[in-house]
Amino acid sequence: MTIKINSKPFGEIDVPEESIIEFKDGLFGFEDVKKFIVLDEKEPESPFKWLQAVDVPSLAFVIIRPIDFLREYTLSISDSELIAIDAKSPENLLVFAIVTIPGDPSLMTANLQGPIIINSESMKGRQAISMNDKYHVRHSILEEMKKAEAEE
Repeated sequence: MTIKINSKPFGEIDVPEESIIEFKDGLFGFEDVKKFIVLDEKEPESPFKWLQAVDVPSLAFVIIRPIDFLREYTLSISDSELIAIDAKSPENLLVFAIVTIPGDPSLMTANLQGPIIINSESMKGRQAISMNDKYHVRHSILEEMKKAEAEE
């Protein structure tokens, strides 16, 4: 079954009801918003996706998988974060970081300190807190991509 949602990036779209992710605790700063969906409608090959609030059309975040720009990325979260979304281990999670894009897109950053974790089996999600202090709230995406290219 599909439902219609209004999205910030794509306007009104039909989405499968089973693709809705429940964030019991919301996201940091948006604790009252509980239902989101990951969208990549127009450019599925792009590493960037949208985390769209189902009930708040104006609330959408650009997200990226950390592994898409930081090859050495390792998720480091507490067991309580996994339990909160009914996950058995971190290996079975979808992991994203919220992207901040300033006026100069070359300075875009990803929040690796507060990764978005999603259990694709239970469709439960959470914004976790990284226990790895080498990850920052504003981690440079392009800087990491340049490092990776230089190593090749």
